[in-house]
Amino acid sequence: MTPAAPETLEEGLSPQWLTAALMTRYPGVRVVDVAPGPVVSRVSTNARFVITTEDSLPDGLTPNLCLKGYFGSFGSLARSAGIPEAHFYRDLEPSLGLRTLRSHYADVDLAAGHGVIITEDVEARGGVFLTSGTEYTADQVAESLAQLAVLHGATWEAERWASAPWLATRLARTLERRGLPEILRNFEGPNGEGVPVEVRDAQRLVDAYRALAVNTETERPWCVIHGDAHVGNLFLDAAGRPSFLDWQLVQRGGWHIDVGYHIASTLTPDDRRKHERELLTHYLECLAATGVSAPTFEEGWQAIPRGMLHGFFLWSITFKVEASVIAVLLHRLGNAVADHEALG
Repeated sequence: MTPAAPETLEEGLSPQWLTAALMTRYPGVRVVDVAPGPVVSRVSTNARFVITTEDSLPDGLTPNLCLKGYFGSFGSLARSAGIPEAHFYRDLEPSLGLRTLRSHYADVDLAAGHGVIITEDVEARGGVFLTSGTEYTADQVAESLAQLAVLHGATWEAERWASAPWLATRLARTLERRGLPEILRNFEGPNGEGVPVEVRDAQRLVDAYRALAVNTETERPWCVIHGDAHVGNLFLDAAGRPSFLDWQLVQRGGWHIDVGYHIASTLTPDDRRKHERELLTHYLECLAATGVSAPTFEEGWQAIPRGMLHGFFLWSITFKVEASVIAVLLHRLGNAVADHEALG
């Protein structure tokens, strides 16, 4: 029986709640002690911890784990943001063969509107989380694009995911919450100093994104996309392989939303200009290898500016992140939007 979502982080890290949650996948496991570790809390809360169990750990379960949920006065107001990610780990990820966090528990408490997941502790296993300041090479981008192709190809026009409400396209809903005031604040402050002047136009950006959101609602072909495929939503596993995490914006949409955003956010403008054509070719080859009818290079080249626009808009309305991170990503994405004339 699935337990109710915890109301507080303290409850979520209690032996009682963890036992109830982990027993949904590992029958008979009983947690007797929990050693809390580092906690990162912005909108969501990510808490690392170590468990001790009454008997030996069952196969597949490690003692070093991480709980992700929405707690506190601010997080509790945004609990619905975690529902798609919990659905992803519970319903979709097991069938993908994708490199991502290994989930030991994922569920949605509909009464509380709260999605909660328990995953492996990547850092304890030798993994490294990336940031906008991490050097990321074109070869690594090629690897992560191959992972996106796995996701896109496995869900390409797939009837099973065509009507799942948690995968509804949500670009237009982003416009309902934030827009012109936030963009102006970024563009007119230090965060916007690296944005090319020709795209530092808040109203044009809002108008362009509104058109993108409308088109995405009916665009074909569609697939399941990550939705926020920037460099900070990657980690390197113990073998050094790029892997995606943070699936709050998972949804149905065009493949190019992920690919354009990913290429433009991971590389410096100079590196992107040098490698973007070969990287797009590589992605399309990986997508075709999954068995779907991949777009031509020309079709792809016309499409990826929409993904660059998507990423540029998301970072133009962002404040709950370190200013230095926002500045780097606005610089990279703004230059990509300018180079590809994506506001037009």
